[in-house]
Amino acid sequence: MSETEKPEDEVDFAPTARARKSRKPLRVEDSPPGGRSLHRREQQRSVDTRLAILEASLAEFAEKGFEGASTRSIGERADLHYTLITYHFRNKDLLWRATAEHFFSEITAMWDADAPEEVPAEPIDRIRHEFRALLQFELKHPAFHHFMVRESREGSPRFTWLMETFLAPVMRRVTPQIEAAQAQGELPPGNPVLLYYLLVGIISVPGSLGAEIQYNSGVSPSDPEVTDAYWTLVEQLIFKRRLYDRSA
Repeated sequence: MSETEKPEDEVDFAPTARARKSRKPLRVEDSPPGGRSLHRREQQRSVDTRLAILEASLAEFAEKGFEGASTRSIGERADLHYTLITYHFRNKDLLWRATAEHFFSEITAMWDADAPEEVPAEPIDRIRHEFRALLQFELKHPAFHHFMVRESREGSPRFTWLMETFLAPVMRRVTPQIEAAQAQGELPPGNPVLLYYLLVGIISVPGSLGAEIQYNSGVSPSDPEVTDAYWTLVEQLIFKRRLYDRSA
């Protein structure tokens, strides 16, 4: 590689100073008929491209890890030229971080849509809602568990950032609810952090071991009926006191 060439993951698509100087700002009012619609379509296309990249990145990083993943392979997964990857995300590290941010944002959005933190709710009901939503998310994005496992270990250069940015805040959101439910006798006693990770582990099984479950049982965890049956088991194992009270 010559001194003027850049590695694949460091391609710089920033416009030159001359190009920036000559570029005129877009004025919608001066656009020809249909200009607004064209601009909206271009914006939507950019959003769709970015989403396709993030979905492909999740699968690539989950399968190969950060070191083994490449923007070329991500482009192939997304059916896009790899230069579009580096246009939207300047290097692989930024792409990995954007992938984590996107999918964690989806989790919190699911939680907040139906049970915002500021709206009063019984702790046990909030926990139920959050872990049921997490189960649905894991089944929608089965690669997410493997993406997390590859980096959620001490020694990974991305471990501390992942912990401080997402994992610790999520745990701090849920464990007080667990403690409150324990105090009300709705959850078994014990270390609330361990109970939190017990629930995370149970919820991650259908998504992370879906192929194995289907091979050995012939049922697909992504089937809504199977998902409901699995959640009923979670209810009976973890939330059985409330379940028995309801049926009394």
